[in-house]
Amino acid sequence: MAITEAKKMTTLQVKRFKPSENPTNNYLTDEKGVWAWMTTVDHKKIGIMYLVAVAFFFALAGFLAIALRTELWTPAKTFIEADTYNQLFTLHGAMMVFFVLVPSIPAALGNFILPMQLGAKDVAFPRLNLASLYIYVAGAIFTFAALASGGFDTGWTFYTPYSSDGNGAGVIWVTLGVFILGFSSILTGTNFITTIHKLRAPGITWDRLPLNIWALYATSIIQVLATPVLAITILLLAFENIMDIGIFDPALGGDPVLFQHFFWFYSHPAVYIMIVPGFGIISEVISTFSKKTVFGYWAIALSSLAIAFIGFLVWGHHMFTSGQSAVATTVFSFLTFLVGIPTGIKIFNWIATLYKGSIDMKTPMLYVFIFLFLFSIGGFTGIMLGALSVDIHLHDTYYVVAHFHYVMMGGTLMALLAGLHYWWPKMTGKMYNETLAKISAVLIFIGFNMTFLPQFVMGSQGMPRRYYNYIDQFTPFHQTSTIGSYILGVAFLIILYYLVKSLFGGEKASSNPWNSRGLEWQSTSPPDFHNFDHTPVVINGPYDYHKPMEEFQLGLAVSHNGHDAEHTSTEVEKTEEKA
Repeated sequence: MAITEAKKMTTLQVKRFKPSENPTNNYLTDEKGVWAWMTTVDHKKIGIMYLVAVAFFFALAGFLAIALRTELWTPAKTFIEADTYNQLFTLHGAMMVFFVLVPSIPAALGNFILPMQLGAKDVAFPRLNLASLYIYVAGAIFTFAALASGGFDTGWTFYTPYSSDGNGAGVIWVTLGVFILGFSSILTGTNFITTIHKLRAPGITWDRLPLNIWALYATSIIQVLATPVLAITILLLAFENIMDIGIFDPALGGDPVLFQHFFWFYSHPAVYIMIVPGFGIISEVISTFSKKTVFGYWAIALSSLAIAFIGFLVWGHHMFTSGQSAVATTVFSFLTFLVGIPTGIKIFNWIATLYKGSIDMKTPMLYVFIFLFLFSIGGFTGIMLGALSVDIHLHDTYYVVAHFHYVMMGGTLMALLAGLHYWWPKMTGKMYNETLAKISAVLIFIGFNMTFLPQFVMGSQGMPRRYYNYIDQFTPFHQTSTIGSYILGVAFLIILYYLVKSLFGGEKASSNPWNSRGLEWQSTSPPDFHNFDHTPVVINGPYDYHKPMEEFQLGLAVSHNGHDAEHTSTEVEKTEEKA
């Protein structure tokens, strides 16, 4: 054993642990019953419960979206009143952003996969993890209480004076719901940061972390630093409504633009809370289905941190028409262009990874290509909106609506679907119907572009967003968009059908159906209650496809714990940072 000032070299005795294809026990069979699920501290079960909750809110918000698109089939009233329309698009936006997009990848897929990719038994604070789920549910209850108290029609951004002009109990309830929801996000971020720092398996150095972990790490930093700003802002708004204190309401001596500054200081970083975890999924799926080492590992890893940092500096581009000084708008415009650079680095490195790869067009990979197409459109149109002269014309038009959906739905949701299909065999131990999965992916691509491409045209021609009625010249565009939303709805129903069907009649999944080198695939499907029945030891990077699979199935040479034979002994050197 050699000890130096900076590092300590330790020799570990390891064996090969090939995951069993017929496990006798797993996390789904370990403890059964509703109470066991409600009180579990297993990160996998908590991730599954988050996934079910997110799917519920997505279905509800999606139903509202289809109702909105149906109303917009004709220029005048179709079937709902104007006030109802305002409440529906407010609820749709709030639910999609705060209950679906923000928690979907980190809290659902991240909770399930992150400890496994680190070779850990669980997250650092398991009880805190369960608490974050219940806080999320409590926030949802408060939001539904707002509906029972007369609803709210402020838009999902809760801009003052709409939210502070005596709207009543509905606004107070929903703002308190979002306030509570923020604590769930903060606790999840804190848990992930601690887990990544302290619970990595032997051999997992920073340069051997999966890129999905780097993405979740950057996301967690944003969650911890940005979410308190939203919480304070929402709390001030609630105080103003309850106690008539002049903070944002001009009638009471407040400043409504101050609310915009506070809100967007959180909400633009929140865009990266939604999309950066998706970047991590894309890196994992591209490497697995092209069977290549990721091109530019450190460039992709550090670009996630760069996005997290620059994302805090660009909130003012949402406020180009709010009366900012010329200097401020120019600086925010420049920073908006700057944040596109680390994102562009990722796109180019992903394409370079695909170059000359052995590409297997399974469903997760299909969603990756859909992501690359849709998110690139969202990115380019974001650059357009970052240009001062163009944004003055396009601000608050359907162009912004289309851009936001291409980034958030074309980016985050497509990455979520890629990750869901990629890890579904690991989460459930079952394979889904590949043919139906590909059909639904194609329908989503067609329906999405039918829904939102016409909105770019409408916006550039001056169609304002959030309008209940519109002039006749926009009718063909709105009707095309509505038909596209119906196609999207059918596609998501197909996904629901074959995923649920796979749980009851799907083909049994092997431990590693994609032949991936990721550590999470060196466990059984579904995983053991403690993820691995040994302590994994890592000697290679997670994308070293030029090395044999045996080198990715190593663990500390302790008792077999039920595994039989074929355990080869070897020695590896572990480098640890000296405390």
